Amino acid sequence: MAAVTPIKPFSPEETRWILEHLQHPSVFLNMTQGWPVLHWTAQHLSGCLQDRLIRFRLGRKEATNAPLFETQCSYIEATVTQFLRWTQHQTDVGSFSEYPCSEYWAYADYKYITTLFHDQPSMFEDVKWSEFGFEGRNGKESTLWIGSEGANTPCHLDTYGCNLVLQVQGRKRWHLFPPEDTAKLYPTRIPYEESSVFSQVHVLHPDLRKFPQFQGARAHTVTLEPGQVLYVPRHWWHYVESIDPITVSVNSWIELEVDDAARVSEAVTRTVVCAMKSALSDDNADTWLNPTEEEKLSHEENMQYLNLAVSAQRKRGLFHRKPSPDPRATQPAKRDSCGRLKLRGDGVKVPASVRLPFGQHLIPVKCQEDEPEETVPEETVPEDSSCDAAVSPGEDGSAGAKGKHTCGADLTQFSSCNLATERGNNQGSGPSLITTNDLLDCLVHPDIISRVTELLLERHGGGHL
Repeated sequence: MAAVTPIKPFSPEETRWILEHLQHPSVFLNMTQGWPVLHWTAQHLSGCLQDRLIRFRLGRKEATNAPLFETQCSYIEATVTQFLRWTQHQTDVGSFSEYPCSEYWAYADYKYITTLFHDQPSMFEDVKWSEFGFEGRNGKESTLWIGSEGANTPCHLDTYGCNLVLQVQGRKRWHLFPPEDTAKLYPTRIPYEESSVFSQVHVLHPDLRKFPQFQGARAHTVTLEPGQVLYVPRHWWHYVESIDPITVSVNSWIELEVDDAARVSEAVTRTVVCAMKSALSDDNADTWLNPTEEEKLSHEENMQYLNLAVSAQRKRGLFHRKPSPDPRATQPAKRDSCGRLKLRGDGVKVPASVRLPFGQHLIPVKCQEDEPEETVPEETVPEDSSCDAAVSPGEDGSAGAKGKHTCGADLTQFSSCNLATERGNNQGSGPSLITTNDLLDCLVHPDIISRVTELLLERHGGGHL
């Protein structure tokens, strides 16, 4: 007898229309029945991958009020079978033997399915993003995440695209913050990773003395369970933690039209960060390049990449978003000339007349303050707050930290002796000296980079954003 195909609450065309108009994180329920990927438990994957070694990131299970960045973690190569034995406190766990499961969590994150299963391409078809309106999209454009309890991703926003996340095994808790709260999350590009802006705040245990504005951030929290799919809109901050002994997730980043301009912004950021962090300096001894970045590029290579990004934007021209007809278009998902889907995600407001089908199959992620999603007010950021959002520990945000050019003074009047005296006077009290990283937090702050990108494209890109 032929298997009965489950009836889904939304057709692919309806789902795509919903995604085009969603402005806030939301969870899709009852959309993945029958997807073979739901059998991808860690036990199942251990059989598929057998003795293949994959990289795990490990962190200590300890209370701290500072985020644990990937540059501060330990890394090992191990099999999924060894990972499972380790979580069960068994022997024969390979490199895990140096890290007691009671003291550490482990995470095999950002694993590209096309690489993991290059010799088993049929597994790509187990992931059916085509049912979300993305014709032809499957596991080949997805990544796999396997973690133990406590495994987490530091709070960050993705500069490219939007995100669809399927929970396969165990539960994960997502803490999300809207783009309007960026200043309150104290953004930083150290460690540097293309497409990721990290927060300096440990959002679960914030140090409010260092980061007082975080008190005004609006957390949206949801626990994602197996079979559910979370939609994360463009530029929403998120901190993700595994809350069960073993978790498995699959996600896919969906390209957006505005990604071309975002690539220009990322090229500017990388050029500035690499130039400043490559300079010889006592305060440049930190590990500033994220492990996900293969190598540090030269200034010449970064400038070539920047020119290529601007050229690509110039050739594409400027596209204006055209949402699908309402509702529930019967046409296949429309793509632009580069094959990308035309989803919302650039801040375009949905008309008040549009009613999304929230209910038992689609649930908005609510703010912890129980503020209705549809009426979340926008934050007004003060004109000169772009650098205040990245004050270094111990700074009070006063104007003195920014300096003031007095009449008849110039930079040559300050000697290394003055700096040494200042450093000695500041030990133990008062505002700390400005470091290279402090300066970068201002120079490559998202608001600043956005304006630089606009200027570049106005002067060299043949148009306006």
